[in-house]
Amino acid sequence: MSDAAERNGTAGRTEPEERAERPEAEEQAGSEEQGDSEEQRRKRLRERRVAVHRGARRLLARPGFITTLRERVALLDGAEELYDLDEPSDMYGNGIVEALEDRTAALLGTEAAAFFPTGTMAQQVALRCWAGRTGNPVVALHGLAHPEVHERDAFSRVSGLRPVRLTDAPRPPTAEEVRGFEEPFGALMLELPLREAGYTLPTWDELTEVVEAARERDAVVHFDGARLWECTTHFGRPLTEIAGLADSVYVSFYKSLKGYGGAALAGPRELVEEAKAWRHRYGGQLFQQFPTALSALAGLERELPRLPAYVAHARVVAAALREGFAASGLPWARVHPEVPHTHEFQVWLPCDTDAAGEAALRQGEETGTMLFSRPWDAGGPGIAVTEVGVEAAGLEWTADDVRSAVADFVSRLEV
Repeated sequence: MSDAAERNGTAGRTEPEERAERPEAEEQAGSEEQGDSEEQRRKRLRERRVAVHRGARRLLARPGFITTLRERVALLDGAEELYDLDEPSDMYGNGIVEALEDRTAALLGTEAAAFFPTGTMAQQVALRCWAGRTGNPVVALHGLAHPEVHERDAFSRVSGLRPVRLTDAPRPPTAEEVRGFEEPFGALMLELPLREAGYTLPTWDELTEVVEAARERDAVVHFDGARLWECTTHFGRPLTEIAGLADSVYVSFYKSLKGYGGAALAGPRELVEEAKAWRHRYGGQLFQQFPTALSALAGLERELPRLPAYVAHARVVAAALREGFAASGLPWARVHPEVPHTHEFQVWLPCDTDAAGEAALRQGEETGTMLFSRPWDAGGPGIAVTEVGVEAAGLEWTADDVRSAVADFVSRLEV
C-alpha cells in the first residue's frame, strides 16, 4: 500500500467494483460516479482493487490485507510445529508471548525483547524510556520518518517527546547532518529502510558513521526497524551485527513477515523491563495474544528465511521494468532505487495517477496478470508513483515475463 494513501486516510485500502461487461454499463457507471462523493469513489475503487487482486492469477506479491479471513487463518496451519499447543494459553504476556520475545531477542542479539500490539506504541515507549535516562526529550529523526508522516504527532501529543528533523531530503540522513545539527538531542531515531524515500538504506559505512556521530553527541541510537528483517542482503551483515549498532531496535511482525500484527522492542534487559511497565500504562497489556504471537512465530520460521531470495529477485524485476518501459516508449520511467535495497521499491511514470491506476486494474481484469497491485499517488504534476514488492508469488516471474507485462500495461496507458 502507498504511504500517500496512508496520509489521506486510505491506508491499506484496495479497490473492487463489478466489472462492466458492456460499453453501456461503463457509461452508466461513469454517470453515477459524477454525483459520488470522494469517499464513495474511494470505496468503489477499493472494492474493485480487492476483486482484481483476488481474481488475478499472477501478481508479484499477495498482500495479506486483501485476502479472506479463511486465507488468513490458514497461516496457522501446522502451528503445532511452531509451539507446543498443549501448553496453557497466554495471559497478559506470558507463555507463547514470552517465547516469541525470547526468539526475537536471540535473532537480534539483544539481552531482551518485549512484545507490543503496535509499533507506534513500541517506539513511543522506547524513546520515552530513553528520554528519562538522558534527561532530554528531543528526538532527532528524518522528516519522512513514520512518526512524522503517519502517527498524528503522537510523539509530542502523547509521550512528551519533541521530534526535530535532521533533513527532509528523500534519502537517509548523513553523519554531517547529525554532527552539525544546531541543538542538542537525547536520541537519534533511524528508519531502516526509509520507506517514503523508496525503501532506501545507507551503505554500511554510512550507517556506522551516522551512529558514531550520534555517540559523539552523547545521544542514544534507536532503530525504527519495522522492516529491518529485509536489510541483511544490502548491508551484507547478519541481523545481530546490524541491530548491535543501536541501543534499541523496534521490529514488526507483519510488514515483512506477514503476521497478523504486533511488534517487538529489543535492547538492554533493564530498558525492556521498564518498557513493559509503560506497555501496561499505554494499554498494551492485552489479555490474550496467542493468535498474533503464533502468526509471528510462523513468519520468523517460514518467511524470514525467504527474504534474501525476495530481495535478489526484486533486483531482477526492477531491471526488467526499466528495460520494458524503455522498449515501450517510456524512457523517462524511473525505478527507484535503480538497484533495490530491499524487496520493495518505487516506480515513477510520466502520467496521471488515475490513468496509471486504471491501466493497472484493467490489465488485471482482462489478462489475470496484475503487474502493479498497489495504489498510484501523485509524485508531482503529471507524475504517478507506486510501490512494487516482490514476494513468493513474484519468484515465478522471469525477466521476460516482466518485460511482457510492462508492454501490455503501457498499451493500456493513456499518457
